[in-house]
Amino acid sequence: MDTVSTADLYDERGDELQSISTQFQDIGGETGFTGTVRTVKCFQDNALLKSILSTPGDGSVLVIDGGGSLETALVGDIIAGLGVDNGWAGLIVNGAIRDRVAIGVLPLGVKALGSNPAKSTKTGEGESDVEVSFGGVTFRPGATVWADADGILVER
Repeated sequence: MDTVSTADLYDERGDELQSISTQFQDIGGETGFTGTVRTVKCFQDNALLKSILSTPGDGSVLVIDGGGSLETALVGDIIAGLGVDNGWAGLIVNGAIRDRVAIGVLPLGVKALGSNPAKSTKTGEGESDVEVSFGGVTFRPGATVWADADGILVER
């Protein structure tokens, strides 16, 4: 996969971009990824994001606002595998994942705050395709996001 250096992109287009201040961990098999933003906002419940990742991703990046919770994992190897199977470029998880070793070999970009083996609930609560904000930036559905080992940039 061709990736763009976020540092070079910021040098070229800094005024047009937001740089997230949160220090995410690179967990997926792809460190660099880019795509159109799709969003889901859910707190300690992953049923909605599982449903979204079960649909064609067409190279999009699912930005998951889990409220920064590290108490339960929102993404595990099965859900990440759905992202691979359905053509998603990556996941940015403002929360925890689990199964980090298995996710680490998948051809998918995954950035998250950390990991926790505890499962989340599955009631389906949450919202999709809404603006979400964390780390000093706002992710709007339809914007472009770029991620690599240096960080994450999103269009203003």
